[in-house]
Amino acid sequence: MLRIKRDDKVMLIAGKDKGKTGKVVKVLLAEKKIVVENINVVKKAVKKSDQYPNGGFIEIEKPVHISNVMLIDAKTNKPTRFKVKVLKDGAKLRVGTKSEETI
Repeated sequence: MLRIKRDDKVMLIAGKDKGKTGKVVKVLLAEKKIVVENINVVKKAVKKSDQYPNGGFIEIEKPVHISNVMLIDAKTNKPTRFKVKVLKDGAKLRVGTKSEETI
C-alpha cells in the first residue's frame, strides 16, 4: 500500500518550505517523489514559443522526496503517522495513530 496518494493533505517536515501544507498533485513512483501544490516553487527561464509567446520566467512546482512530508490528520489538522488496518474483506485502510480516524 502506498504511503501517500494523490489528493492527500500533507505537511512538509524538512527543506526550505518546512511547515507549509498543501495537497498532493502528482505521485512519481519510480523516483519516490511527490509534487505538492504551491510547495517547492522555482522560477524557470523559457524561450519564446507558441505556448509562451513572450518568453521570460515561469514558476513551476518541483517534486519533493516522499520522506520529507507527513500526512495531515483530518480530525486534529496536525501531521501524523499512520498505520494500516486490514478489514475482514481484505480491504486496507490508513488510520492515524493518535486519533484513530481514517485518512
